[in-house]
Amino acid sequence: MARKFFVGGNFKMNGTLSSIKEIVANLNNANLDPNVETVIAPPALYLLPVREHLKQKTVEVAAQNVYDKPNGAFTGEISVQQLKDSGVHWTILGHSERRTILKESDETVASKTKYAVENGVSVIWCCGESLEEREAGKTLEVIANQLAALKKEISDWSKIVIAYEPIWAIGTGKVATTQQAQEVHASIRAWLKKEVSEKVAEETRILYGGSVSEKNCKELSKEADIDGFLVGGASLKPAFVEIINCKL
Repeated sequence: MARKFFVGGNFKMNGTLSSIKEIVANLNNANLDPNVETVIAPPALYLLPVREHLKQKTVEVAAQNVYDKPNGAFTGEISVQQLKDSGVHWTILGHSERRTILKESDETVASKTKYAVENGVSVIWCCGESLEEREAGKTLEVIANQLAALKKEISDWSKIVIAYEPIWAIGTGKVATTQQAQEVHASIRAWLKKEVSEKVAEETRILYGGSVSEKNCKELSKEADIDGFLVGGASLKPAFVEIINCKL
């Protein structure tokens, strides 16, 4: 089956009201590929203004995090219910910056993912290895462990998009070669086929994230198991449109 190409833009902790309005205006004025599903994730403070000003029908808004409780005394967190109340139906979970800097475990990420999908918010679920793990030949082992923790919590995979993000290639300018990226993507799909089901393996979209730019996106997009991108710094620039349109 043909999986719909997907491009996510993770703004991280970047932008001002003015600069993010410019990004949204640029998207609104662009001729975007209608066959590409696009989701942008501004900082939490800007979710509502982005949601309000975004006019492109093929572009949705995501949070960069969500908690696994319905409400309560959890200072600084955002609930699934609050996202839905604001018209936000996507979130990013498991990004390496959350795993490494904020020490979120595989189990914590899986719990958040379970709560989000069971309550109607789709998830861009991130996985990936460090440079040390890659050099030690542990890439697939690390990702399999991350996936196994997720599998324990998930029964419905239809609201999950997987993003493979090699930690050593995030914000460094280093990019996995096309062959390296395809190899890992194929291994993720093979794991899903073996451990979950052939249907989930065929239908789940697997994105590449790791210094994706307008210069390398076309080549990467041609690979059989690369179904799109999770873009960091380039999503803040006008060239993000070129990445969305890379299949044209």
